[in-house]
Amino acid sequence: MNSPQTGSRIPVAGPWITEKEVAYVTDAARHGWYDRANEYIDRFESTFANYVGRRFAISLPSCTSGLHLSLLTLGIGPGDEVIVPDITWIATAAPINYVGATPVFADIDPITWCMTAGTIKAKLTPRTKAIIVVDLYGNMPDMNPILSFAKERSLAIIEDAAEAIGSRYEGKMAGAFGVFSAFSFHGTKTLTTGEGGMLLTDERHFYDRCLMLRDHGRQPADKSFRSSEVAYKYKMSGLQAALGLAQIERIEELVSRKREIFGWYREELQLISGCRLNDEAPSTRNTYWMVTIIVDKAFGMEKGRLIDLLKENKIDCRPFFDPLSSIPAYQSLPEARQAKKQNHVAYEISPYAVNLPSGFNLSREAVRYVCETLRGLLNPVKM
Repeated sequence: MNSPQTGSRIPVAGPWITEKEVAYVTDAARHGWYDRANEYIDRFESTFANYVGRRFAISLPSCTSGLHLSLLTLGIGPGDEVIVPDITWIATAAPINYVGATPVFADIDPITWCMTAGTIKAKLTPRTKAIIVVDLYGNMPDMNPILSFAKERSLAIIEDAAEAIGSRYEGKMAGAFGVFSAFSFHGTKTLTTGEGGMLLTDERHFYDRCLMLRDHGRQPADKSFRSSEVAYKYKMSGLQAALGLAQIERIEELVSRKREIFGWYREELQLISGCRLNDEAPSTRNTYWMVTIIVDKAFGMEKGRLIDLLKENKIDCRPFFDPLSSIPAYQSLPEARQAKKQNHVAYEISPYAVNLPSGFNLSREAVRYVCETLRGLLNPVKM
């Protein structure tokens, strides 16, 4: 990318596309029809499943559709509750509303920014049927206690790994946990197909059910176009799959680059007291989808103000997610009003956290410029 001194903006996110991706998509556009119509889809799904360590993978238009199919397949509906972290994008919780169930918002750990077995337990009721665990910004929660807790109470675990392709917990890949796991391939993600997602499971009967639900209720081998029930249209195109295949074949290169960028930030920001970056536990490999900084509230610099000041310096950032219980979409929910009183960590961290530029086109010079700008904005403030 151009240096900051040239006047170009530093974007918050963006992909790394090489000639390999261009070649695969070109081939799919020219030849991915007729008897080769499903070739890139099949290759992408099988390669992705093998990488994560799952038996089955289903390519989809989004991670959201994957979470929706998961809840439908598990039979979750009106009267049921599903626990989600209060800090996540609404796409984690919205599918719960799609099926008529109720999202319940759990607090997060102050270090990992993910749910814990303890914060989940605090939200358990007789109506709880499932837990959607989120691997926030590329980090992962302490999964073993969560899995044990869920097993004891016969609760289904769904892993929202939208932001964490390539991350690991105790040697297992993000997306390898729970009955289902789902990924996002949005244009900002580490692995992209422009838009898109993937749903994974190890259970054959769940896989078969999802295949039918994502194709208007048709059985996978159906040639009669006689749907057995009203369902959904959740498919990925061969062109998207070709792009995704090239990306998954380069995934460790992509992850290494993300970790390198985070390392630059860590070196540059270590001298600013009162600030901290994403955590990585000894048992975890964090892929740092978004490099995130939390500034001490003593700076008096809430995220909106900090983002505006960085924008004035041609640096684009994103706000750390607001608690779901605070956003307009959920203000009518009693569960949201309760969460506002109970989820102290979420409400303490969110106002002071910002996602810094994390795109693949970042140079070391650009990261240095971002960090120098941050130091200039924060250092005059007396702690």
